[in-house]
Amino acid sequence: MNIAHVALWTRHIEAQRTFWRDFFSATSNEKYVSKNRAGFESYFISLAHGPTIELMTLPELANAPANPEFVGWAHIAIAVGNVEQVDKMAQKAHQQGRLASPARWTGDGFYEAVITDPDGNRIELVAE
Repeated sequence: MNIAHVALWTRHIEAQRTFWRDFFSATSNEKYVSKNRAGFESYFISLAHGPTIELMTLPELANAPANPEFVGWAHIAIAVGNVEQVDKMAQKAHQQGRLASPARWTGDGFYEAVITDPDGNRIELVAE
């Protein structure tokens, strides 16, 4: 078994699509606009390896809880290559104002940097 895709609700679907394309060199399908659910739109974003990411939007999306720690997915981690690649992408994120936590070795042995997407969701860039 493997994960086919993960889904992310967003208020900024076009900005998210651009972010994934420009930051991770991802590709995207054409926008899906539902004929059955008014306002629902989505894209499937494909990275070089692994599951796809479905970006989804609705006009009436509720705000996320004020506490960033709640039941549900906490973040997504993307293996971007070696330590040098993590550093390079962390620098790129810093230049774009997206770096939430600089690159470091974690207590559980990962080398990672944390960035944010257009909705403020956390993405860990990790060395393989």
